[in-house]
Amino acid sequence: MPGDRPEGLEVRKRAFVAVAIASVISLAGCGKPAQSPSADRSAATGTLVDTPAPKGDVDRVTWNVPYGEPTSLDPLKSYNYPENEVLSNLCESLMRVNPDFSVTPGLAESADHPTPTTWVYNLRKGVKFWDGKEMTADDVVFSLKRHLDPAEGSYWAGDMLTGNIASVKKTGAYQVTVTLKKPDVVINDYMATPLGAVTEAAFTRQAGAKFGTPDKGVMCTGPFALKKWDKGSQVTLVRNDAYWDESRKAKAKEFDFRFIVDPATLTNALKTGEIDGSYDVPTDAVDQLSNATNGTLYLGKSMQMVAIIGTGDGPFSDPRVRTALLMATDREAISKTVFAGTAAPLRSVVPPGSYSYASKVYEDAYAKLLPTTVDIEGAKKLVQEAGKPSGPITIAYPSERTVYEDILAEVQSAGKKIGLDIQPKGVPSARYGAFFSDAEARKGYSGFMTTNYFDVPEPLAFLRNHIDPGSAENYDKFSAPEITALLDQASAENDDTKRAEFTAQIETKYMAKTPWLPIVAPSTRLFMNSKITGAPASFVYLYYPWAAAVGSAK
Repeated sequence: MPGDRPEGLEVRKRAFVAVAIASVISLAGCGKPAQSPSADRSAATGTLVDTPAPKGDVDRVTWNVPYGEPTSLDPLKSYNYPENEVLSNLCESLMRVNPDFSVTPGLAESADHPTPTTWVYNLRKGVKFWDGKEMTADDVVFSLKRHLDPAEGSYWAGDMLTGNIASVKKTGAYQVTVTLKKPDVVINDYMATPLGAVTEAAFTRQAGAKFGTPDKGVMCTGPFALKKWDKGSQVTLVRNDAYWDESRKAKAKEFDFRFIVDPATLTNALKTGEIDGSYDVPTDAVDQLSNATNGTLYLGKSMQMVAIIGTGDGPFSDPRVRTALLMATDREAISKTVFAGTAAPLRSVVPPGSYSYASKVYEDAYAKLLPTTVDIEGAKKLVQEAGKPSGPITIAYPSERTVYEDILAEVQSAGKKIGLDIQPKGVPSARYGAFFSDAEARKGYSGFMTTNYFDVPEPLAFLRNHIDPGSAENYDKFSAPEITALLDQASAENDDTKRAEFTAQIETKYMAKTPWLPIVAPSTRLFMNSKITGAPASFVYLYYPWAAAVGSAK
């Protein structure tokens, strides 16, 4: 599978659906916050927050992408926040992840699973690309096969996804069949990501290497069409009035994306109305935006988590040392201070609120894991059992991200209390991305910080991607044959409850070794000017056509 792509300035990775934090601060037209500054806003979890439905259309919306300008709008190269936040409104996939984290048919009218290794996609008729040409099975086969071609360099290619695809064939005028080498129920969910995105074959071939660039753009079927891309300035979308899905036709005639990355500048732009809305508003702006009189700050369901990834090297290679540090770290304090109360402490890489099926199975397993309460004495005993490390434990973080610096200050303090020498080390973001793809870059570091997210609401997807011995994302060389066997069983299990039982066993065994130190699950932080409404307060904006729902609030 593709390499980890952490938040924004990092190179993000596949994470998992994090705790769904659903408190909402509704402040439009009010001078006082609904909750006091830095209050605990994470009490309600697992509940979808619906923003008010728009009352009509709007001529133009100006939106910010806080992690910078996209590098490409080609689905093959869309594997990070900037690219996907824009692309989700242009290019559609066979399946669709919805705001409530359900996965339903998208460009496919249905997805059948007649054999353990076969997925059959029956396509919608009458779907047209922006140029008026009808989408055909040939376009779908072409789009999927691009990911299988090594010469295309798809960021979505990898052993556990494209590596398991034996063939992609047109099996009817409006039907495409994907045959796998071994059973995998997870791959159908991934057809809701750019892996399953459909572009017009003729246009894509003609554009060649310039497909997805400002020069050539893209040709897709979404609720918006690409009007222009002013490199270094903005991307402008225009409403697709011929869009096939009547229930999701865009409310805005034009949608402009800007790329303000500086937190202070973005906060000011939201408060003055220069920018109408933004996801992922800065954590240090939460209190300010809670008091804003010109808009509303929403906290909603999230697929994100913040963690320390162990590299498997140095004194941190002993799971007892990692577990001890986790036990000593005050994750509750980090949630309330660093994240202004908009995050919840985590016990696992599969937190409560992340489950789109068999919730009771996952909740029972989670409740039995190591609690988030601080246990200094217990942590000291584990350090003594492991033998006190003689050298420092160096943990890297992107130096421009002060939120990580603040987190590691608490981790460093916790380490000191139990006899561990934790040394945070900032690395320029331009070099930090290599930590997720290059073992050489990680040399000399015991761990590194990440904000990860799950592409699809399936806990198994995250776990197998970081446990499988052949995965490039198995950073600490984790190996456990009995867990690998459970992964295969879970991947082939169609029954949700049985798959959850297998996955919960995997989670328990994995977390006993603490390869990752889960810190907190942030909420989806969404701010909208009082002039507009409709964007879902949910972490689906990377793959769901969310901008189509944004319209006039009056």
